Amino acid sequence: MQNIDFFFVLNAWPALLQGLIITLQITFWANVIGLVAGFPLALLSSSSFLPARIVARFYIDLFRCTPVLVQVVWFFFCIPMLLDVFWSPVFMGIVILGMNQTAFNGEAFRAAIQSIPLAQKDASVALGLGRWNYVRYVVLPQAIKTATPVLITNAIGIFQQSSLVALVGVADLMYQGKLLSTQTYRPIETFTFLAAFYLVIAIPFGRLAAFLEYRLERLNRI
Repeated sequence: MQNIDFFFVLNAWPALLQGLIITLQITFWANVIGLVAGFPLALLSSSSFLPARIVARFYIDLFRCTPVLVQVVWFFFCIPMLLDVFWSPVFMGIVILGMNQTAFNGEAFRAAIQSIPLAQKDASVALGLGRWNYVRYVVLPQAIKTATPVLITNAIGIFQQSSLVALVGVADLMYQGKLLSTQTYRPIETFTFLAAFYLVIAIPFGRLAAFLEYRLERLNRI
């Protein structure tokens, strides 16, 4: 039986830290894309204009119903050949995970929008609010508030799924861990450390999402 020794992992901390920085960069910007683009996508998927609704629903279903690994591999290998573009691996990871996050956040926003009572729309019309002012001042604030627990959960998911970009050569935390495991022949210590690290970051945000969901339910009962 192999002796467990985490010295090799601790000694490789600079490389793991560099990988962690890349992981956090990908996670942060993918979530920014998902938040910014998710709400307009939700509006399109709820639109009365049929072509826009069909396109939006197809986009959401495409990313929600196919494995993230397939999306990452297809994007990394097919987009450069189809479009003759050559982006940095980190940028490509941000784009594809951001597109995936947009689909999930779009669905979260759509559910939040549908929970807004129709009476508020009638009241907005009576007050003379135009369509975009109604969306800006009535729909958007309530949609963000209602969807926040799900948005946090989606953010945790994209943080976990960011490890998949290691399979296509992005030097993130998982990639550095795989490299360390190969060099030191210490897979138990390396991947145990990585699992613990992802867990330490994800658990507080998971608890925050659960707390906000609980608070939201209490406010709705008042």
